[in-house]
Amino acid sequence: MYEMGSNSAVEEDETQHIIQIHDVNTDRLASMHKKIAEPPRLLSASAGRNSCCIFRVPQSLVDVNGKSYQPQIVSIGPYHRGQACLKMIEEHKWRYLGSLLSRIQQNRGLGLEHLFKAVKPLELKSRECYSEILHLSSDEFIEMMVLDGCFIIELFRKVYGKVVQFEAYDPLVTMSWILPFFWRDFLRVENQIPYFVLESLFDVSKLPAEDSGPSLSILALEFFNYGIQRPDEEISKQSDLKGRHLLDLVRSSFIPSGLDESEKINTPTHIIYSVSKLRKSGIKFKLIKAESFLVINFRRGVIEMPSITIDDFMSSFLTNCVAYEQCQSCSSKHFTTYATLLDYIVNTSKDVEYLSDNNIIENYFGTDAELARFMNNLGKDVAFDINRCYLSKLFQDVHDYYRSSWHVQWASFKYTYFSSPWSFISALAGLIVLVLTMAQTYYTIYSVYA
Repeated sequence: MYEMGSNSAVEEDETQHIIQIHDVNTDRLASMHKKIAEPPRLLSASAGRNSCCIFRVPQSLVDVNGKSYQPQIVSIGPYHRGQACLKMIEEHKWRYLGSLLSRIQQNRGLGLEHLFKAVKPLELKSRECYSEILHLSSDEFIEMMVLDGCFIIELFRKVYGKVVQFEAYDPLVTMSWILPFFWRDFLRVENQIPYFVLESLFDVSKLPAEDSGPSLSILALEFFNYGIQRPDEEISKQSDLKGRHLLDLVRSSFIPSGLDESEKINTPTHIIYSVSKLRKSGIKFKLIKAESFLVINFRRGVIEMPSITIDDFMSSFLTNCVAYEQCQSCSSKHFTTYATLLDYIVNTSKDVEYLSDNNIIENYFGTDAELARFMNNLGKDVAFDINRCYLSKLFQDVHDYYRSSWHVQWASFKYTYFSSPWSFISALAGLIVLVLTMAQTYYTIYSVYA
């Protein structure tokens, strides 16, 4: 009887199980299978490959830095294509393309079809550069690459001015507010086209007079140098420099050879403290000359830093470089490391004020408090491996020096009593009072027992 009851229970469970399977909504199952078969669109499966280099910025960074990643005047590439607020320059792109076509047709007998043929073989490779699946037909995609690429190249040539001149009364140059927006918009991580597309269009559209002229990289760096203001000799050394896109090209131009990222070290590296705390421990900051603001040293209690001018252009550039390094898996993290350093050493407006007084920072961004807030946001919500960065040794050496007790005690004494004439006078007065009090006590006791 017991076994029969047990078998009956099993059969009942199986019946219920069969009923449950039959009760499943088949339409829902079909919908799920369809979703399984569809590849991701907003972050494609190929976004993790080295070939992918143009990304949507993560929302966490957008929440911190607001519109720093959004183009303000011109759309380049697919992500912001067709936005109403960018249509003004979109119309001028066609004018610039017409100017380029007129020149190469007259001098080389080439037409629009030759520009299409130059980009067509690069279509698949170009699409793989984007982290999203692009819903553009082949013709639409190539048209976008040709139009945006030729606009950029033509603008570079006209700003350089030795081969191609601006047309009379061209509003893009006569209206002084426009070019600074181009400098920033061309270097936004979401606003890029592949550099190899620019190279292909540049080669096809060259005039014979340009064969001995500047390379595309020099034209690009000269264009952006109006916003950066680097010495000409630093630009001329970059003739053979290449990048994945314009942002990567300019970013790479700031990374000197030999400034390699460290192999991961076994002993954990520590963060360093703010300027105010470091100064109390005897650590000083000194301005040095270097080929890049990324070159930072620590010697005998002194952090040596080159000057950096932070304005609307540089703040946008730094923010987008950090975002790019966060998204691109095989990119070095030099700008992320530098941003983290600034975040560490600047906590308040007093820290900015000290660095400004020592000419390490030239602040054209806003008030000291606004710049301090920007530096703190620059390193916020950023993935950073302190044990594997080009400043790992500096971080550790500064930390060890800071923790050296005699340095801290002696420096704290000097900072407290000798940081200004008034504090020194106050300390001296206190010492004199103490000496006089002790002398008075001594003579009182001496007169009693004498």
